[in-house]
Amino acid sequence: MNIILFGPPGAGKGTQAQLIVKKHYYFQLSTGDLLRNETKKNTDLGNQIEKTISKGNFVSDEIVNKLLKQTILNLKFRDRIIFDGYPRSIDQANNLEKILNEFNQKIDLIISLVVPRQIIEKRIIGRVTCDKCNLTLNEFFNKEEINLHPCGKEFFARRKDDNIETIMSRYDIYTKTTQPVLNFLSKNPNFQEIDGTLEIDAITRKIDTFINV
Repeated sequence: MNIILFGPPGAGKGTQAQLIVKKHYYFQLSTGDLLRNETKKNTDLGNQIEKTISKGNFVSDEIVNKLLKQTILNLKFRDRIIFDGYPRSIDQANNLEKILNEFNQKIDLIISLVVPRQIIEKRIIGRVTCDKCNLTLNEFFNKEEINLHPCGKEFFARRKDDNIETIMSRYDIYTKTTQPVLNFLSKNPNFQEIDGTLEIDAITRKIDTFINV
């Protein structure tokens, strides 16, 4: 079963994706991680991506599609992927379907986490990510877990694009650009909306019911 997980920046889709990976042994394919990893290579493409992200804009479909396809091609198993942050446009959705069809695969579940704008603002302030394992926690809500994490608390830091102005700009862009693809995919019988303001465990239980069908 392949899954698409939607949600605006700060909705907690990364957290839910990590829980799915741990519990159901999925491979998390996060376009955000793909782009950040590319920027660390200090290539022309990486520098171009970093400039785009720092302005609160989304990277072009052409670049994202290229990185995504290369990653999927390198996977040993292509039937347990959770797509986090992709697709964000109808063109990307069609591209994803085309790539998966090449391996006789398809999207089996589409989940959209719905969170109001004002809630996102409150969540973003404390979000930190481990540079080594990419685990995302909140320094206000997960202080003990950060202090005891095996990677070391010194590796937890805010991302460069993690500030209120940038995030809210990305939220507004997400709403504007992703709504058409959500409308497009909502026609799929496997499309499910979940209230993203629920507690993490409650959201996880709802997702589990869809996966275990």
